[in-house]
Amino acid sequence: MSEQGWFAGVDREDTESAAASVRDGSAPGPNEWPRLAVESGFAADEDDYYEALHEATLAGTRAAVRERERADDQQLMHAVRAMDDLADAANELAERATEWAGSVFDDVSSGVEGARDVAARDASDATEERVVSLCQRVVDLVDERDAERAYVERQAPTVAPNLASLAGPVLAARLIALAGGLEDLAKQPSGTVQVLGAEDALFAHLRGHASSPKHGVIYTHEYVHGTHPDQRGSAARALAGKLSIAARIDHYSGDLRPELGEELDERIATIQERENE
Repeated sequence: MSEQGWFAGVDREDTESAAASVRDGSAPGPNEWPRLAVESGFAADEDDYYEALHEATLAGTRAAVRERERADDQQLMHAVRAMDDLADAANELAERATEWAGSVFDDVSSGVEGARDVAARDASDATEERVVSLCQRVVDLVDERDAERAYVERQAPTVAPNLASLAGPVLAARLIALAGGLEDLAKQPSGTVQVLGAEDALFAHLRGHASSPKHGVIYTHEYVHGTHPDQRGSAARALAGKLSIAARIDHYSGDLRPELGEELDERIATIQERENE
């Protein structure tokens, strides 16, 4: 590093380059960087040096945030959350729309399918037009939800191949979202992975108001909900253990390891055999 310190070779007005210098630069040891920067002509005085350093560190932080937000796992998180929000909105609006439609049309079923049926009908007056239009919005929300799910199913195996292989793309995306990112998930112990999504139950347990939860969102996996309740805790622990390993491999290396799935299959088969003992 030259005598300009952190800003060696950087124009004083080029904040982005200065930010990159702070993020990527290094030095063999401490030095009198403000004085050296002034002597080299980079800064007018020490106050100017510290102002440049402040601007550069802020710019570097903003760049790091942008980089993280654009990362593939962050996009996957946004997508799965949007998918769930769309599903909730579609179901809630469908109930409202079909309740209204039932007062206008004959033979109206409730829910999304009922709304889809009404959306295809011809309106003969202003009220029917409103009802049909509302049901069409339900269909739009459902179609958008399906499009988001398709995106998640395509993206999850590229972001976390082992996690998606073991959990399925949607559950893998939900686990990443609940943890706050693939790196965060990779740092979680298997016991935490096991109860992700069951935070309310866990806090109730810690307050002494409920028993300890055996599983969170991983309950949706067939290896958990498809196992007899007496063995479900063991199945959840086995699945969480492999998911935790899968997340670490995906974050730190990214290579697909089929043996993880084979080992999990064998472990779950052993657990489920206890049901017949």
